[in-house]
Amino acid sequence: MSQGTYYVPEQSRWPILASIALFLMAFGAANLMNSLGQESGSGLYFLLSGTALMLMIMFGWFRHVVIESMKGLYSAQMDRSFRWGMSWFIFSEVMFFAAFFGALFYIRVFAVPWLGGEGDKGVSQMLWEGFTPAWPLLSNPDSALFPPPSNIIDPWHLPLLNTVILIASSFTLTLAHHALKRDQRKPLILWHLLTVILGLIFLALQAAEYVEAYEELGLTLQSGIYGSTFFILTGFHGAHVTLGTVMLIIIWLRVLKGHFSPQQHFGYEAVAWYWHFVDVVWIGLFLFVYVF
Repeated sequence: MSQGTYYVPEQSRWPILASIALFLMAFGAANLMNSLGQESGSGLYFLLSGTALMLMIMFGWFRHVVIESMKGLYSAQMDRSFRWGMSWFIFSEVMFFAAFFGALFYIRVFAVPWLGGEGDKGVSQMLWEGFTPAWPLLSNPDSALFPPPSNIIDPWHLPLLNTVILIASSFTLTLAHHALKRDQRKPLILWHLLTVILGLIFLALQAAEYVEAYEELGLTLQSGIYGSTFFILTGFHGAHVTLGTVMLIIIWLRVLKGHFSPQQHFGYEAVAWYWHFVDVVWIGLFLFVYVF
């Protein structure tokens, strides 16, 4: 392949199959949400079918891309396209979490004070006399309908430990990346494996924290706006950590098979970018969800 040639892949069935899987997932999720509380509904089956199909497509599609890359079919222009694609994907994730952080700040700075009667839009005293706004909101305006939690998660216990773990995982992944650039396979394998282990420990501690929140503190999705924002932000982040850990495991298996070289390893870099992004988001969560 001559320098500057742009690789155009052959016609593929993967995009149309992915569209079908996404449709099944969206249709199933919408149907499931609208049938909650009913004895039967097909939403769950559509959602699970779409998810299973999407996983199969991702496995096959990514395998196809890996094979093409290992055959040397991709030019420098294709490499730049991959980098732009991953950059825009991470940017979309930044906007995703920015929306939820924006909702959190809006609730804390505007909505809760208005419920307490503050400002021109404060109408609380006409609805819930005696309600005192505070954050975290442990005394909901309608405590009968939305029972508040007995307390909040101690930020200096599991959340602090998880923060240390994720920050440490960024360092171990960086060390593994540098080992790859120097073509040092053993340090690469060991540092990357340690990163995977730290990711799994984080998920285990997050699960333990959720059990504590539900069983000991009464902090649930039905606990009012504090419970909703807590689980939406930490839950979506946990989903991203899960996805990132799966990506790290797959990349580690590829490393064991001898994939990647100091000159060509964007697949490794893309996963590293994603993992560092997830770590930065957690720092924001630790500060604005747990501490302040």
